[in-house]
Amino acid sequence: MKKPLLPALRSKNYRLFFAGQGISLIGTWMTQLATIWLVYDLTNSPLMLGVVGFSSQIPSFFLAPFGGVFVDRFSRYRTLISTQVLAMIQSLTLAVLALTGVIEVWHIIALSLFQGFINALDAPARQAFVPELVEHREDLANAIAINSTMINGARLIGPAIGGLLIARVGTGYCFLIDGLSYIAVIAALLAMQVKPWKNVVSDGNPLQKVKEGFVYAFSFPPIRSVLLLSALVSLMGLQNTILVPVMAEQVLKGGAETLGFLMAASGVGALTGGIYLATRQTILGIGKLIALAPAVLGIGLIAFSLSRFLPLSLFTMLFVGLGTILQIAASNTFLQTIVEDDKRGRLMSLYTMSFLGMIPIGNLLGGLLASHIGASNTLIIDGIACILGSIIFSRQLPALRKIMRPIYEQKGIIMTQEV
Repeated sequence: MKKPLLPALRSKNYRLFFAGQGISLIGTWMTQLATIWLVYDLTNSPLMLGVVGFSSQIPSFFLAPFGGVFVDRFSRYRTLISTQVLAMIQSLTLAVLALTGVIEVWHIIALSLFQGFINALDAPARQAFVPELVEHREDLANAIAINSTMINGARLIGPAIGGLLIARVGTGYCFLIDGLSYIAVIAALLAMQVKPWKNVVSDGNPLQKVKEGFVYAFSFPPIRSVLLLSALVSLMGLQNTILVPVMAEQVLKGGAETLGFLMAASGVGALTGGIYLATRQTILGIGKLIALAPAVLGIGLIAFSLSRFLPLSLFTMLFVGLGTILQIAASNTFLQTIVEDDKRGRLMSLYTMSFLGMIPIGNLLGGLLASHIGASNTLIIDGIACILGSIIFSRQLPALRKIMRPIYEQKGIIMTQEV
């Protein structure tokens, strides 16, 4: 019997998750665009963009490991319902402040910090919950790839709609639509039939469990290398998310619509990468993708920084989006495939820490650099750092393959093929 193109969609729970998240994520991307545009409109400061980005993500850096311990001990399903309700409250509060015209930068920083606390628990719970949604273990890699495609499909649609809405009616309606969109994902979660959570009673306090997770991850070279590369890409490569509005206004002489088109172009590239990953039939060759992705991102960033022509800038953003999603999704797929189930929450929290947790430091660094040397020069430095990371990881790849081969053979993923 021929395997379906998207086997993860055979599972009812995963189909519900896909539908609910697909709607909600469009609102999330609209809010991300609206937030950075509103902050820049209020302050005209690249540094303040960095501060807001820092406040929204820094809780993930400090709290994600503890979130991973929580996720390994308690129901991921109930945790996700709780985080989605809290996120809805946060977005609706932003909407009320913006629509009544009383919003100030400190409101945005405080609510971004609150969202960061939610994400520190939500992100590892969401990552660890995916294996519970698929009925067939072999569909897991496909489910992770579809997740990435879904996120970046929303990344294409959300900013495009958001840019038009901001230009026509203002940022407040973006926040309102985002808040209401959480109803879809909460309804989807409540409609699922999830197996009762088996509470794992284990010895050791949370700090010991966090330490155990760190030792497990960083004593194994393949996991350590992937986490360090993800951290580098997040620190340097993802600074573009706060610098794009500066490029849109100061360099390309555009407005909110231009910013929306640039982010949508990045979404097209990311969606392309996500579709490619979702239709791959095997995990074999994932190491090459992880090695190649930062170079694609780096070249895209350098080309974007040098462009002064909107169509060319849109073209370069395709590669920024493509490189970003290949790095994020391929690394996620690799880690989810090899991790032991009792450590899944903790490892995915470390992945969250290396990915989301490094973004705030990168945002602050990017905002600081851009305020001194300009957004274009900052993006060139970011691109060079990503390319160097790609070269270093590529040189490690042969040794990592030798370590992974017996593990993949033990799991039945390969027989005699190459990792």
